[in-house]
Amino acid sequence: MKKLNIRTGKKNEIIDLTDDIKRLVDSSGIKSGICMVFCPHTTAGLTINEVYDPSVKTDLLFSLEKMSPVYKEFRHAEGNSDAHVKSSIIGCSLNLVINDEKLVLGQWQGLFFVEFDGPRNREVFVKLISD
Repeated sequence: MKKLNIRTGKKNEIIDLTDDIKRLVDSSGIKSGICMVFCPHTTAGLTINEVYDPSVKTDLLFSLEKMSPVYKEFRHAEGNSDAHVKSSIIGCSLNLVINDEKLVLGQWQGLFFVEFDGPRNREVFVKLISD
């Protein structure tokens, strides 16, 4: 298992992990298998989305903020309930196919770490499994 260390700079931030994950797959020597990516944090998540147009990241964060803004009625003592809700919506893990020694992604797809409660030091774990 490999670990990526991520330093986020702010609340509601999206960090492109595509090249980092591709490098891990490329250096593994695995011809065919599965790449599992896991985020062990309850106020962050992982998603696959368009990497080509950077405005997609802005639109995603805007939409998530509309779905779960900070409400005064939230009861969680730390005051970051909106981040927990957004993390649950996005999810904390991804499973990707490795084929012909490469990560299988669509033409415009990228892998993103999504921070909802930063700035923070975060970890993402990557497990590569060969067929």
